[in-house]
Amino acid sequence: MALRIRMSRGGAKKRPFFRIVVADGRSPRDGRYIEKLGTYNPLLPKDHADRVTLDTARAEYWISQGATPSDRVARFLDAEGLWKRVARNNPEKAKPRAKTLERLEAAEEKAKAAAEAAEAAEAAEAEAAEAADNADAAEAVEPTEESEQEAAAATAENEAADAPANEGDDAATDEAAATADADGMESAAESGATETASGEADEGAQAAKSSPSANKESEAEEDTAPEAETATDEAAATDKEEDATPDADAAEDSDAPTDKDSDKES
Repeated sequence: MALRIRMSRGGAKKRPFFRIVVADGRSPRDGRYIEKLGTYNPLLPKDHADRVTLDTARAEYWISQGATPSDRVARFLDAEGLWKRVARNNPEKAKPRAKTLERLEAAEEKAKAAAEAAEAAEAAEAEAAEAADNADAAEAVEPTEESEQEAAAATAENEAADAPANEGDDAATDEAAATADADGMESAAESGATETASGEADEGAQAAKSSPSANKESEAEEDTAPEAETATDEAAATDKEEDATPDADAAEDSDAPTDKDSDKES
């Protein structure tokens, strides 16, 4: 008969309590046992004294009789120095089951899809913001170009409006300059004539002073000048009378009846 040192469950639902017993390996877990060696209460703290109670003397006896402890009881015996427990490595036991793996894979795919959707939303928002900025920049540039065109048109209109006025001002300036030149030339001519007359008068005075005979001759000429003018007037009157005499003769001839007229009357 193979002996086993194992735990037998007791207690209420969700409030387990275990007995450490020596039983036949073929007996059920909670079935008949040969001897009770201690207790195990998992509800108590690990540092509590009553968490594990074990009769080490009887455990040592049954080990000497060939009884082999279970893994959990081997831990207790190893803590008491009665058994050397070998650490087991069962990586397959630590792996999750197939359904758990499916749930984990579904959760990972869902998280990945959510992350991709968030990235796409962020990219769309960034593109929309960039498009809005570009639109604002374009709207800001278009009014500037329009204002520049309006300013250029206004400048051209002002220049066109100022051109006739400038031409009129230029013409007036030219006329004023021409008038000033003419006035200058007239004043220069008058001043030249005045200077010439004054020079001649001075020369005449000097000549008169230098030659008394010339003065006498000029006085004689002045005396004879009225007589010459009188003779000239008489000659002109005589010529007018001679011219008037043929006209009077012609008028008399026209008033006298001719032979042809007398024949007609008869």
